[in-house]
Amino acid sequence: MWRDPPGGGCNIPAYLTTMLLLALLALTNVACAEDESMGPVFVKEPPNRVDFSNGTGAVVECQARGNPQPDIIWVRADGSAVGDVPGLRQVLPNGNLVFPPFRAEDYRQEVHAQVYSCLARSPAGSVHSRDVNVRAVVAQYYDTDVNKEYAIRGNSAILKCVVPSFVADFVKVLSWHTDQGEEFVPGDDYDGKYLVLPSGELHIRDVGPEDGYKTYQCRTKHRLTGETRLSATKGRLVITEPVGSVRPKFPSMDNINGLSTESKSNLPLLCPAQGFPVPVYRWYKFIEGSSRRQPVQLNERVRQVSGTLIIREARVEDSGKYLCIVNNSVGGESVETVLTVTAPLAAEIEPNTQTIDFGRPATFTCNVRGNPIKTISWLKDGKPLGLEEPVLRIDSVKKEDKGMYQCFVRNDQESAQATAELKLGGRFEPPQIRQAFAEETLQPGPSMFLKCVASGNPTPEITWELDGKRLSNTERLQVGQYVTVNGDVVSHLNISSIHTNDGGLYKCIAASKVGSAEHSARLNVYGLPFIRHMDKKAIVAGETLRVTCPVAGYPIESIVWERDTRVLPINRKQKVFPNGTLIIENVERMSDQATYTCVARNAQGYSARGTLEVQVMVIPKLLPFTFGEKPLNSGQVVTVPCAVVEGDQPLKLRWTLNGHAISPHSGISIVDLGGRGAILSIGSVQATHAGTYTCIAENLAGRHELSADLIVNVPPRWILEPTDKAFAQGSDARVECKADGFPKPQVTWKKAAGDTPGDYTDLKLSNPDISVEDGTLSINNIQKTNEGYYLCEAVNGIGAGLSAVIFISVQAPPHFEIKLKNQTARRGEPAVLQCEAQGEKPIGILWNMNNKRLDPKSDSRYTIREEILANGVLSDLSIKRTERSDSALFTCVATNAFGSDDTSINMIVQEVPEVPYGLKVLDKSGRSVQLSWAAPYDGNSPIKRYVIEYKISKGSWETDIDRVLVPGSQQNVAGVFNLRPATTYHLRIVAENEIGASDPSDTVTIITAEEAPSGPPTSVRVDALDQHTLKVTWKPPPREDWNGEILGYYVGYKLSSSSDYIYETVDFSKEDGKEHHLQIMNLKTYTQYSVVVQAFNKVGSGPMSEERRQHTAEGVPEQPPHDTTCTTLTSQTIRVSWMSPPLSAANGVITGYKVIYGPSDTWYDENTKDTKITSSSETILHGLKKYTNYTMQVLAFTSGGDGVKSAPIHCQTEQDAPEAPIAVKALVMSAESILVSWRPPSQPNGVITQYIVYTKADNAEEPTSQKVPPNQLTHEASGLDKQRRYDFWVTASTNIGEGEASKIVALAPSVRVPAKIASFDDKFTATYKEDVKLPCLAVGVPAPEVTWKVRGAVLQSSDRLRQLPEGSLFIKEVDRTDAGEYSCYVENSFGHDTVTHQLIVHAPPHSPQVTLTATTTNSLTMKLRPHPADNAPIHGYTIHYKPEFGDWETAQISSTAQKYTLENLWCGSRYQIYVTAYNGIGTGDPSDMLNTRTKGSKPIIPEAARFIEVSTNSITLHLSAWSDGGCPMLYFVVEHKKKHQQEWNQVSNNVKPGGNFVVLDLDPASWYHLRVTAHNNAGFAVAEYEFATLTVTGGTIAPPVRNNGNDNTDVRRYFPWLPSWFDVNVVVPVGATIVVIIVGIVVICVALSRRTRGPEQTRLRGISSADEKYYEGQYDVVYQQTGVGGATLDKRRPDLRDELGYIAPPNRKLPPVPGSNYNTCDRIKRGTVISGTGSIRSHSTWDPRRHMYEELNHCAPNRRCPPPPRMGSAEALSHRGMEDEICPYATFHLLGFREEMDPSKAMQFQTFPHPGNGHSGTMGPPVGHPTNASAHSRSGSQSMPRQNGRYSRVPSQGGGSGTHNVFSPEYDDPANCAPEEDQYGSQYGQYGAPYDHYGSRGSVGRRSVGSARNIPVSGSPEPPPPPPRNHDQNNSSFNDSKESNEISEAECDRDQLVNRNYGVNARGKDGMTTEEMRKLIERKPNEAPSRQTGASHGGHGGLLTPYDTVAV
Repeated sequence: MWRDPPGGGCNIPAYLTTMLLLALLALTNVACAEDESMGPVFVKEPPNRVDFSNGTGAVVECQARGNPQPDIIWVRADGSAVGDVPGLRQVLPNGNLVFPPFRAEDYRQEVHAQVYSCLARSPAGSVHSRDVNVRAVVAQYYDTDVNKEYAIRGNSAILKCVVPSFVADFVKVLSWHTDQGEEFVPGDDYDGKYLVLPSGELHIRDVGPEDGYKTYQCRTKHRLTGETRLSATKGRLVITEPVGSVRPKFPSMDNINGLSTESKSNLPLLCPAQGFPVPVYRWYKFIEGSSRRQPVQLNERVRQVSGTLIIREARVEDSGKYLCIVNNSVGGESVETVLTVTAPLAAEIEPNTQTIDFGRPATFTCNVRGNPIKTISWLKDGKPLGLEEPVLRIDSVKKEDKGMYQCFVRNDQESAQATAELKLGGRFEPPQIRQAFAEETLQPGPSMFLKCVASGNPTPEITWELDGKRLSNTERLQVGQYVTVNGDVVSHLNISSIHTNDGGLYKCIAASKVGSAEHSARLNVYGLPFIRHMDKKAIVAGETLRVTCPVAGYPIESIVWERDTRVLPINRKQKVFPNGTLIIENVERMSDQATYTCVARNAQGYSARGTLEVQVMVIPKLLPFTFGEKPLNSGQVVTVPCAVVEGDQPLKLRWTLNGHAISPHSGISIVDLGGRGAILSIGSVQATHAGTYTCIAENLAGRHELSADLIVNVPPRWILEPTDKAFAQGSDARVECKADGFPKPQVTWKKAAGDTPGDYTDLKLSNPDISVEDGTLSINNIQKTNEGYYLCEAVNGIGAGLSAVIFISVQAPPHFEIKLKNQTARRGEPAVLQCEAQGEKPIGILWNMNNKRLDPKSDSRYTIREEILANGVLSDLSIKRTERSDSALFTCVATNAFGSDDTSINMIVQEVPEVPYGLKVLDKSGRSVQLSWAAPYDGNSPIKRYVIEYKISKGSWETDIDRVLVPGSQQNVAGVFNLRPATTYHLRIVAENEIGASDPSDTVTIITAEEAPSGPPTSVRVDALDQHTLKVTWKPPPREDWNGEILGYYVGYKLSSSSDYIYETVDFSKEDGKEHHLQIMNLKTYTQYSVVVQAFNKVGSGPMSEERRQHTAEGVPEQPPHDTTCTTLTSQTIRVSWMSPPLSAANGVITGYKVIYGPSDTWYDENTKDTKITSSSETILHGLKKYTNYTMQVLAFTSGGDGVKSAPIHCQTEQDAPEAPIAVKALVMSAESILVSWRPPSQPNGVITQYIVYTKADNAEEPTSQKVPPNQLTHEASGLDKQRRYDFWVTASTNIGEGEASKIVALAPSVRVPAKIASFDDKFTATYKEDVKLPCLAVGVPAPEVTWKVRGAVLQSSDRLRQLPEGSLFIKEVDRTDAGEYSCYVENSFGHDTVTHQLIVHAPPHSPQVTLTATTTNSLTMKLRPHPADNAPIHGYTIHYKPEFGDWETAQISSTAQKYTLENLWCGSRYQIYVTAYNGIGTGDPSDMLNTRTKGSKPIIPEAARFIEVSTNSITLHLSAWSDGGCPMLYFVVEHKKKHQQEWNQVSNNVKPGGNFVVLDLDPASWYHLRVTAHNNAGFAVAEYEFATLTVTGGTIAPPVRNNGNDNTDVRRYFPWLPSWFDVNVVVPVGATIVVIIVGIVVICVALSRRTRGPEQTRLRGISSADEKYYEGQYDVVYQQTGVGGATLDKRRPDLRDELGYIAPPNRKLPPVPGSNYNTCDRIKRGTVISGTGSIRSHSTWDPRRHMYEELNHCAPNRRCPPPPRMGSAEALSHRGMEDEICPYATFHLLGFREEMDPSKAMQFQTFPHPGNGHSGTMGPPVGHPTNASAHSRSGSQSMPRQNGRYSRVPSQGGGSGTHNVFSPEYDDPANCAPEEDQYGSQYGQYGAPYDHYGSRGSVGRRSVGSARNIPVSGSPEPPPPPPRNHDQNNSSFNDSKESNEISEAECDRDQLVNRNYGVNARGKDGMTTEEMRKLIERKPNEAPSRQTGASHGGHGGLLTPYDTVAV
């Protein structure tokens, strides 16, 4: 299909475009690209006004299209671009301007009250949208009011709804309401008493006293917010009774003088004058532009209601000045109103696109609509053109004129715009000269060749000029041109054998229709001067003459111009240039018309001359003329001259009228004054002469024209004059009256007031049958009343106007106005019946009664009399005393010459009604009651109303009565409202008609229903208790708002910033006036919450209290201060600075900061740290140790406490001068030398650079000093005099300076040198495993002997401890044990000395002491103490803890903490905990492992009665009946099945706790089983119930089978051969007991025999007690759990760990895997374990493919589980001894890995018992073994605490399969001990059923024997299901399922089997079915059967109760 490209132009099919493109480009410049472009045009232009409220915001859309697609930007009125203002204004990429909702305080005038415009820009142009006045209205509270109005009775009143001015633009009146329940809405009922005017006022006609009793309210609606509200005040009418006559008066009025409205809207013009007698109102409209007025024509559109004129769908022509004149008999008054009807502005430009060629004219016309129009303006590409006319003309289109043109029309309210595009025709390029010739000078003779190359589109033409004269081809001159390939034009000028005269200015001109370009250069040819001929030049006066002298020859010395031999210039207008150019400005004929001469000379004096004649021409000029200021009247004479003031002859003059030549026959004559003027005259002006007259003068120089308008007034004249007319009564009459004139006359009709002409009044156009349209009077259905004189008047303000009087006659037969009327009379009173016939007389009248002729003579009660009236006859029928029989139809028949007519009067004789009866209550609620009653006889007067009287039961009918009035029209049903809920009332009813009221009916008593409370709680207060808790207190609502008994409260709370409340329920407290309270926990710190409270009763909840807001208490900052930095200032001061934490992490108001600082080397010791508190963000720490590394941390604190500390930062204080050396010794070394030794200063305050030893003899003034390097602590002073004593002292120095001096020691040298030690007593600190040297530097002559003592004992040298030759003691790799005292003793003959060193060894700490102090459901608290042997300080502890099935986690705590609580632990889970301490050396030994568990257990099963509520088709489960065991419930799983079905139907697998859950779609009267599994973090509990739904009528059904008193019917039915004395009730228990005893003995024997078997079997069953204790400690955690297969992993086979593979989460379906078998008790012949304590613990494991809730079979405790005998089998116990098949706990059979175990392999495997008693895995332990320690595992897998994250926690807690919350893996439970061949139930074939999470597969396998899966004695080798945990043997009911938290893994215990019936008719050991057993129980609930199926279980014997079939 061919398609024009957008924009039209080139019809190139779209799919050919690409193919043609290259060809087109190469061949030709076809240009359609330009045509395809399209300027921007608005697709969606924003509106003039955008008003919005701050709550809603607004989006202003602006979309434009074009090619290319235009960009859209928004600008202000001044053209500046608009940008985003965050939160207030946003300009979207799609062009939308968005004003988001904002808070009132964010209002900004420059954003929200601004004039915007949308600007669409593209390369093709720009366009502006109309002005967009954006106005945001901040939602302010406002009230409307209705004020009191005063009215005189009988007048009309107008009630105003007063709206505040700031919202008046947005609020309109919806309706009016009175206190009597009336509602008035705006409508068209102009005849009614009440009328809501279009502007919202309520107009009330003919007010009377009753109107003063009502109050009035108006309901308004805000159009932006949509809210409606009733006026705050109720207005009243004050009705004044007139005292005497009152002339009309106007109240003060606001909008009476000027009104403006939009077209198509409805509006009233008010004229609210009051007077008495009630005045008459007349409305007039002034004829525009004059003071004449005429009556307003009333019709369907324009109505008058009393004084108010209502104009519907106003039109622009309704605009004008209106006058309301009010008259009554006392006086008159008038008021003027000016009405402006605005019409929306619109504009349109014609044409809207035009393509114009260069140089052609273009015109755009702007057509505007609307009213009023103030300005018109034009824009081009968004820039104003300054034109205010509707027509835009462009005389000659240039390239820059292309673009978008817009016409804007505006008034005060709005603006509109239209867009047009001007395109250029084709693709244009004005010519350009590409290449040209240059100036040349040459000798005559040779040929010359000039070349010009030009380009352009269209291709330009090149012409040549020489000195301004066009050159053409001659013999010597040839011009040629051609076009090159690329479109350039090349032109040559060839001059052969050039002459001197060929010299001059050559010019080439390239011209096309879109422009021209030129190039000129001189060609100089040597030779004498020569001037070419110059043509005569004609020029229009006032222009400028420019001429250049055409000179040839070269060289030329001068060129001059002369006139009359005078060389120019000779005046200031003339200019002469050396190149020969002459310019004369503003040329005039007088001075400048002459002959000019040009003279050219060369240097030799040769000259040439040429002359130029200049002629000056003058344009004509006319004198203005006019036809006068005012319009002319027809018949007047007009003469207008058109005079020429100046202009050259020949000159032509002509006149035109409206642009056309004037016809000689038009009555206009023109006198020509011979080219100097023309006079136009009209002898008698007529209407046809009106128009625009133009006089035009033309000559050769130009033209001039002037125009003037002639306006002619023409008085009206008849086109169609009306005449008298006669019409038949009832026909439609039309009378035409037409006139014309100028201005167009207004034609009106009036009617004579009386029967004679004269005194005409306006027609009552309020009558819809009378209308005047275009001068034609129409009277539909004309009647006698319309007969009379009519006046037609045509007026236009010129002359007196026309009028014509006609008579319209109506010929009428007799006529009754009223065809039927009802007349009533009270019984026994007189009555008069009247009938009045109108029509041509004479008229005769007859009376009929019930269609029988009435003769007054026959009944004296009736009398008839007649009266002749002006237009008819009146007849009266009088009745003396009315009887009931007078209730009849009376007919009156009138006849005259033209016809007859009749009328009927229905006479009704009335009395009071009888008593209403049958009052009854149809319906009642809390506040209303619906009553119905039977209508009594109405006494022939319609029952006007019923009065329902009612009172509170305690009140009396006299004083406390309330009434409801029911209109009689209602259907004898009514509601009594406004009652109080939950209250007793008495009601009765009375009927009323016009005559009176009946007696009251019988009384009815009702009690109203309860209702939701109607008031909010009071005194609501919210206080913060701490950072996470708010306390809410409140009091009940007022008593009258309860509407029943309050049951409790809902307390809702939410973050103040969010939207949805969370509710909590609080019970009602009965104490009067008591405050209720609730603590809301777990809130966010320092966060504002909103709280509401509402009361509820059994019906529902009441209103909320007002929102109360409160912050929680401040918390501590979550983030530390950041950017912490420190700067060292001096040796004792450091500056620390930081930035405060981010506001979001502060959790409160930061009140200050704490800087914790201390020396880095003792940072671990809290006692060495100091804290400084400051409120600023930096501080200076003073008094620090010198030259010390300090560590600092900063934290922020709030009133809630200290926040997080920042990361430590470190700074070192500066060095300072050191302190004195601690000690100094002097020791004699010889007669002239002394050894000085010292200890370094304790505070060196820096790096010591040297020591200075001072020596001072006792006779010397100054000491001598000696510098010693810092690593040397001795100095030998030599060369001393032994006669002298010397003083010695020492100082230390750092690079800061010399420190203090030590104390002085004095000594004299001596010949005797006693043994002395230079070293000092010292403390040496060594780190674990490093070498230590203890010094003992000795002097003495002879050399002393050195002895070392270690801790008081003489040193025993070894390779670790030895004395070095110089006396020091060397210890290699010190150990903790090396710590202690080391003494060095030296001695020689002159003396001895000793020094003692203390050695401290730093080693990692010992294991800390940990004790557990407290446990909760989610935390553990422990006490920590360091090991008593630890002397080195501990830096901190690390706590390692791990949940049973989770990973190790750690917590770091400080060394000072003595207690620590582990939070957020799992509820009811086992944990392992150990602690290590660490110090500067490293981490020490771990403490002992703690095995513990958090509190909490799995859910506790409720009794059926509390849990289940039964209905016909459904049951309701009260989930709150479950106790959660301390761990919050997670979810429930609900399943049910019919009693005898095997498949379970799953209802839901994710029922949330709390509230009730309804199971629907059950069959009525049926027995069902219900299975509910409750999950919490500690595990799950399964409850099974049996119930029966109710019958359809709600009754209960009988238990399944009843025996009707015959005890043994069932047994007899199955065993008819039993003797009659056989009492089953005795025999069965006795038999059961005997069987139990036998089985018990057998079990004990077997156990004993096994014990004697030898060690290897024992190894399989159990391990020694000592070992067990060890395992008990180690693996406590592992076995905490029910059935978690992953707990047993083989330590020696790490590969097994991964092979365990994928463990399905609960919701995954696993397909059966061939060859796989997850249950590992395959082959066991099922011995059970003797449990030492007899506690019953059951275990099971998951089978990921088996139904989750399959129950395990259990034996009784203390009893083996022999394989049940197949019926009659003798090998019941034959496999007891096969030990090769152990029943391991949770052994995995991997896929395809199912080898059979044999005794030879048995030895390799070790299994682990469960700590505590009762754990079983394999066969029974040896008798007497204290615990139930059995082997646990197969294939050598050893149970390990699991660290592998794959097996996340499975906190299930025994009893059934272990499941827990959603993410647990599930494992099969070996304790299921399912028979191999039927592990999953035979119906699933070889692989068993697919595991379907919570699926509906039955838990019962089908067996050929027909036995039940879970009934152990049915012949299937399976143990029975597990008992409930913690079963108290003595008093547990069967519904009880308290689960023990100690878990035994795989006991095959047997429980009461009756309780485990899963709906299969299974038989017990003694052949009894469970069904029989159940009946037996039902029959004798009090008689404990002495025998039960399976084993008796402690004291459970007889505690079975009927229906307790809960199986868990």
